[in-house]
Formats: sequence, C-alpha cells, structure tokens
Amino acid sequence: MCQMFAGQDPARYEYVTRRLRLNKQSTSIRLERAFWGILDQMAAKDGCTTPAFLSKLHSEVLEQQGEATNFTSLLRCACTIHLGELEQVPQERRFAAE
Repeated sequence: MCQMFAGQDPARYEYVTRRLRLNKQSTSIRLERAFWGILDQMAAKDGCTTPAFLSKLHSEVLEQQGEATNFTSLLRCACTIHLGELEQVPQERRFAAE
C-alpha cells in the first residue's frame, strides 16, 4: 500500500505559487500542484475562474469568521472535503439503484 503513496510522481507534491487578487488585494498562495488541480476543478464546477472562486471563498470566510488565519490550510481542507463529497456520489447512486 505504501508504494501507491511513496511511488507517486514528485510533480504532484511540488509547490506551486500563484499570484492573484483576493478581494482587491494582491497576494500569493503556495500549494502543492495536486491541490491546485483540485481547486481548478472546484472553480470550474462553480462556473468561475480559480482566482474568482478563491476570492469568493475568502469573502465568505471573512464574513463568517472575521479573518482567515491560515487560508492555505483552509484550502487544503476544502479540497479534502470536496474529494470526500465526490466519493459519496457513486455510493448514493448505487444505493438509489438497489
């Protein structure tokens, strides 16, 4: 089992820094390439660009929590939540078919 994790392409976990604007403020976010791929998918599903999606998410965090103390960690956790939701879709469809 560990080979599946240990043998992955190093490009997946290479850090990638993207510069963007979050609510009219220029910033940069550094995440592993795999997380950027997931965020790009989430943004496309939402019908917007990744910077627009992140800006929208950042605004919602500010509204609900007052500040985003560690936004990059929040993004990683959002990706895991998203992946968990994707895993549930086939199960729900499978149970509906039974």
